[in-house]
Amino acid sequence: MKNKPIKKRTHNYKKHIGKAPGTLVYTGVKTEKLLHIESFDYTKETLNESILTNIEDAKIHKSTDSVTWINIDGLNSINEIENIGKQYELHPLVLEDIVNTTQRPKIDEYDDYLFIVLKMLYYDNDENIVIEQVSFVLGKNYVLSFQEAEGDVFDTVRERLRHGNGRIRGLKSDYLLYALIDAVVDHYFSIIETLGNKIEDLENDLFAGNTRENINIEVQQLKREILKVRRAIFPLREIINRIEKGEHPLIYKRTITYYRDIYDHLIQVSENIDIYREMIWSLMDMYMTTISNRMNEVMKVLTIMSSIFIPLTFLAGIYGMNFEYIPELKYKNGYFILLGVMFVLFIGLLFYFKRKKWL
Repeated sequence: MKNKPIKKRTHNYKKHIGKAPGTLVYTGVKTEKLLHIESFDYTKETLNESILTNIEDAKIHKSTDSVTWINIDGLNSINEIENIGKQYELHPLVLEDIVNTTQRPKIDEYDDYLFIVLKMLYYDNDENIVIEQVSFVLGKNYVLSFQEAEGDVFDTVRERLRHGNGRIRGLKSDYLLYALIDAVVDHYFSIIETLGNKIEDLENDLFAGNTRENINIEVQQLKREILKVRRAIFPLREIINRIEKGEHPLIYKRTITYYRDIYDHLIQVSENIDIYREMIWSLMDMYMTTISNRMNEVMKVLTIMSSIFIPLTFLAGIYGMNFEYIPELKYKNGYFILLGVMFVLFIGLLFYFKRKKWL
């Protein structure tokens, strides 16, 4: 029989090997051809929402007094990413990190803008976790956001901008960046809640003894999910901490309190992740203990049956030997006497095991 060929894994990082620093290489899996650009240009009294058909149209918002949010969906459009980078004078390494979707969450400070990378988490319709990279560029009066494809967690921010709810349209671009990051962090709570529900369901099944065949696979998948969430969320604490304690001129003192609130939320999420991580390890131990207990129950039954039939087999073996002179063989009722002894022995052993609570 031929051995099944081992499937080789592909590594997106290999796309960067041998490339010059600053070379744009898209490492994601979402290869949608269409580039979607939306812009929100607003002041406290006005709002201009539009869909940009040309990447050059985004340049006009750079020099205005209003605040502008430009959201770009489609990181596989390398040429357009390069063009907007030239328009806003972004460093080539920044553009490289934008299209590198395996980038660890981080913050880079430049003279006239901030660059932030974080992970956006949400569940699809099948409750499979989706991790998508989102990059932000914070300028004096603008925020650029870059996503792999359409679909995000910023609908609440869009609605606040359209209806003028809260203070978002009355403050600067640093508050807009806070609102976008806060929307991402708020969805972390829904992720944690879903993970908690999954863990509780598995825990209830294990306590009830419902050890279905694939429950160990479910536990392993949950463990991988928590590790993915942990890798995506934990570095964000360092980012917010740097914003909170830094003195970059683009972050005004009045918004520091709001970023501090995000940091508090991240601490809460991180504590829940650590708790769920410990619970997952406990679930695996509980599963192994349940399997061991079931095996012990089976072995106990087999041991009791063996203990009962060993003396009966011994008696049957004694009188089944082919010796010519066995005194009891001459008894007229010897067969019935032996059956009676075996029956009494059988009942006596059952009573003994019942009294010891082994049955």
